[in-house]
Amino acid sequence: MGANASNYPHSCSPRVGGNSQAQQTFIGTSSYSHQGFGCESKLYSLDHGHEKPQDKKKKTSGLATLKKKFIKRRKSSRSADHAKQMRELLSGWDVRDVNALVEEYEGTSALKELYLQANLARPEARTLQKDMAELYQYKYCTDVDLIFQETCFPVHRAILAARCPFFKTLLSSSPEYGAEIIMDINTAGIDMPMFSALLHYLYTGEFGMEDSRFQNVDILVQLSEEFGTPNSLDVDMRALFDYMCYYDVVLSFSSNSDLVETFGGSQNCLDEELRAHKAIISSRSPFFRHLLQRRIRTGEEITDRTLRTPTRIILDESIIPKKYAKVILNCMYTDVVDLSVLHSSPSVGSLSEVQALVAGKLNMTRAEEAMELYHIALFLEFNMLAQGCEDIIAESISLDTLIAILKWSSQPYGSKWVHRQALHFLCEEFTQVMTSEVFYELSKDHLLTAIQSDYLQASEQDILKYLIKWGEHQLMKRIADREPNLLSGTAHSVNKRGVKRRDLDIEELREILSPLLPFVRIEHILPMNSEVLSDAMKRGLISTPPSDMLPTSEGGKSNAWLRQKNAGIYVRPRLFSPYVEEAKSVLDEMMVEQTDLVRLRMVRMSNVPDTLYMVTNAVPQCCHVITHQQVSTNQSSPPSVIANEIP
Repeated sequence: MGANASNYPHSCSPRVGGNSQAQQTFIGTSSYSHQGFGCESKLYSLDHGHEKPQDKKKKTSGLATLKKKFIKRRKSSRSADHAKQMRELLSGWDVRDVNALVEEYEGTSALKELYLQANLARPEARTLQKDMAELYQYKYCTDVDLIFQETCFPVHRAILAARCPFFKTLLSSSPEYGAEIIMDINTAGIDMPMFSALLHYLYTGEFGMEDSRFQNVDILVQLSEEFGTPNSLDVDMRALFDYMCYYDVVLSFSSNSDLVETFGGSQNCLDEELRAHKAIISSRSPFFRHLLQRRIRTGEEITDRTLRTPTRIILDESIIPKKYAKVILNCMYTDVVDLSVLHSSPSVGSLSEVQALVAGKLNMTRAEEAMELYHIALFLEFNMLAQGCEDIIAESISLDTLIAILKWSSQPYGSKWVHRQALHFLCEEFTQVMTSEVFYELSKDHLLTAIQSDYLQASEQDILKYLIKWGEHQLMKRIADREPNLLSGTAHSVNKRGVKRRDLDIEELREILSPLLPFVRIEHILPMNSEVLSDAMKRGLISTPPSDMLPTSEGGKSNAWLRQKNAGIYVRPRLFSPYVEEAKSVLDEMMVEQTDLVRLRMVRMSNVPDTLYMVTNAVPQCCHVITHQQVSTNQSSPPSVIANEIP
């Protein structure tokens, strides 16, 4: 039996802000919507704000509405251009070649679905139910013993009182720590295994064993009459968090690391501290479990029992800011990450708030708060909280937050799962990203990862065009960094007067783009006479023309789109949605034409008379004439017609 405090309040104290349900994030994976070939499967959209209805009405009026119409028209026109270019490419193809291209797209689409599922995969976090089952099994920090049929069952007073009215009344009569209570159950047929299963049900909401007696309605009715019918585990644990009945530990915060090491401190601020239960925090966080076990080994727990005071744990606020404490405890009791608690509780002027004010981070975004809380969750080894923070960050991905989230998730302390979601957003929304200012803030590594993907949503011509623009922007930044400080910020600086394109050093530009340009699939640039490609070749950024422009030994052009006709130059086409949809449309039209042609040929053939019937009827007469002629003529003369020969 574990150690615990011996003093419990007689009344349940309500918690401020514990009932807030706004902005809750439930742990889980996001779902995708699969359409067509899977090219339009998107994990996140560009609209992520939590806006009021009146704010949305304002945005749909006036210039905002006109701007949206222009943007929508521009997007549709771009898609129409891409579809037109693909149709022109396929105009001279055979139906079998178009079918082969569509089959290639289908295979790539299937791979994309597997790729998306792999990106969403992550280790399963331990839920409240599993941790409660482990708590009952290993008996962390128990504070009362139940004696049933000469068997001792160490349990936790707060959990049984919150879950069962029978135990709430029974335990209130023996408030001392480590009390031994002899159980007298009136329901017939209850033995030790069944009583253990009942306790397991109160901890987890499941019996934990298969027994035919639990299928007996009469026994269940008798148990419910004697013990009462508990609510769901989530409801009772929420009530336990709100009222903190029988709390036995308080959490306080200090900036003095020496004070934290000794677990001391003043008792005057007890009302400002956060109350909790050792059983819950030790079962959810290995950090708190090891901390409480160390107190047992050092004998400090005996002092708390003697003085009948709750155990005090002082945490270093530079590591675990006080403003996140309620969010952490709320997740421990409910498996819900509720950041609204940060804004609903009044300011207490803690050290973390002062540091945030000095650093200019007082008004942090929801994603920034989740990032900071994610690091705390890793420190506490609380995986459910960590994955809840990951979900909040992933939901916050948009054009405005993309760069910050990519930078944070790329660091060793960042989340690899969030990094995969951010890269997926970059690939899916690449057309919008490359036409915005966000594109020029992308690092070379993130850009390289995007253009290597087979699922990048952009045409090769646009990829080449904006890669060159990105390289020119990086070169201008280099020039600005190299100019003397005397000119920096003046009217003669590079940032003010700019740099003309012809003044850029082509060699340095080629050096910047050298890791990126090889991954542009220039064989698939449409239209065939692309000005972007011609200009890049004139400037020397691309040294060799596309392979499909080179003649083959047969005298024609090799097709780099088809695996069967690759001639060693095949490159897998990207799963670009406008190209895929247009290829499907062209194939459908060709199949209709082929079907009509076959039907027309069948109609024409049906109008031609079958001459075999005529031949069959003529054969006996022919044979009869031939035989008669052979008999009447001279034997020396050769026959002019061979018998049984069809004319």
